Amino acid sequence: MFREYLEALLVAAIFLGFTNTFVFKTFYIPSESMVDTLLIGDHLFVNRYIYGPKATGLERALLPGREPRRGDIVIFRSPETPELDLIKRCVAIGGDQVQVIDKQLFINGDRVDDEAYVHHVDPRLFRRNSPYIDGRRRDNMSTFTVPEDHLFCMGDNRDESHDSRYFGAVPIAQVKGRAGLIYWSYGGETPDGTWHGWGHRIGQLSRTALGFVTKTRWGRTFQAIQ
Repeated sequence: MFREYLEALLVAAIFLGFTNTFVFKTFYIPSESMVDTLLIGDHLFVNRYIYGPKATGLERALLPGREPRRGDIVIFRSPETPELDLIKRCVAIGGDQVQVIDKQLFINGDRVDDEAYVHHVDPRLFRRNSPYIDGRRRDNMSTFTVPEDHLFCMGDNRDESHDSRYFGAVPIAQVKGRAGLIYWSYGGETPDGTWHGWGHRIGQLSRTALGFVTKTRWGRTFQAIQ
C-alpha cells in the first residue's frame, strides 16, 4: 500500500515538473501593478506553450499556439533586471504606434476606450512640462513605434505600474507565456521574490498554513483571467 502511494506521488511529481517546464507554469502576484484585474497574493497558471514554436499535427490540436495579441496578460523577463519576471497587459504589438495623452492611451492615433480593466488611483495629472520626469512619462508619452517582434506592455493599475512607458518595448523572445487562470488567491503575507533565509521562509510557510482557510479569497479560486 505504501509503495503504491509513493509511486503515485512520484508519477504526479514528474507530471507536474514536466508541465511546469514545458506547458504550464505557476506564478504569483507580488505587487499592485495589475489591480484590480490581479491582486497581490493571486497565484496563476501560465500557458508557456501558447507563444512557443509552431506545432503540427497532434501537438497543434492539443496545444494550439499563436502570436501575442493586444489584451493578452503576459509574463516576461524584465528588460532591466533579466532575473526578474514581470506580468503586464500587452496593449500594442510590432508596428503599432503608442501614445499617452493625459493618462489616456492611443494606438495608431485612435483613442482606446474599451479598457474597462484600467485602474487609476492617483488623481494627480502630470503635464508634459512638469518637472517630475517620471510623472510626465507616466501620464504623457510621445508617440512611440513598437519594433517588430516586440510588445508594448502596461499594468492595469496605470498610476502604479513600472512598464513599457519606462523601459520600452519587450522582445517577444523574452515572453514566457500568457496568464490564464487564478488557481489560488491568498490575502495574507506574500513573498516579495527576494531570498531572506530559511528561517524567514519557514516562518512564512507556517503563517500561510495557519491562515489558509481564513485568508484565502475563495471567490477568486479558479477564476479565468480577462
